[in-house]
Amino acid sequence: MDKDTLIKVVNIEKHFFVEGKKQEVLKDINFEVKKGEFLCLVGPSGCGKSTLLRIVSSLMKADAGEVKLNGRPKMAMVFQNFALFPWLTAEQNVGFGLRMHGIKKEEIAEITHQNIEAMGLAGFEKKHPKELSGGMKQRVGIARALAIKPDVLLLDEPFSSLDVFTGNKLRHDLLSIWEKEKITLLMVSHLIEEAVELADRVIVLTSQPGQIKQIVPIKLPRPRKTRSAEFFKYADQLEELIVNPMAK
Repeated sequence: MDKDTLIKVVNIEKHFFVEGKKQEVLKDINFEVKKGEFLCLVGPSGCGKSTLLRIVSSLMKADAGEVKLNGRPKMAMVFQNFALFPWLTAEQNVGFGLRMHGIKKEEIAEITHQNIEAMGLAGFEKKHPKELSGGMKQRVGIARALAIKPDVLLLDEPFSSLDVFTGNKLRHDLLSIWEKEKITLLMVSHLIEEAVELADRVIVLTSQPGQIKQIVPIKLPRPRKTRSAEFFKYADQLEELIVNPMAK
């Protein structure tokens, strides 16, 4: 593995048993994630995108193949359904991972405050998840992930349950954080335009069993003009790859 590669996914396969029948979910998945890269996974519904993300994060085991890491990069994950602890306040949720890492109480308070401020959660520190909007819950989820200073941030459709305006705002916030912190991002998305706007490269999976159909580099300058002809050209290319089984 070369020094610029942080994660190398090698021959990953995964299956589940549904009503006693073996169902292949992922087949012969191979790709690399470069340090500081923003990589998106897209594909038809049920193609195994989220399963693949969980395998990379070690939350799930593959049935074959392996995920090779360059050193011991620290990973954090942001979930579609927020995955907050309902009995904890926003600030307690943000600091949860730090407590699990044995960080001192005073340092936890400082880091938590920094991430609360960075994610626009000032004034909501003492609120419980049930008192927060969807957008605020996801801000807490992202702040919690960032608090441990990860080398790799994994995101599973983090904006899919949010309204358009909130999703757009959080996308821009995420880009700002990525550009500032120089972390590596691997994100599952079901929105083609979102992938084109955010990613350096987009991995397109086939329908189940999910295989890599194509890896598309997005060679557009940042910040990206989402109304430009070049932007729509990439979006059309990705859509064709997803919906047309014969497209290459």
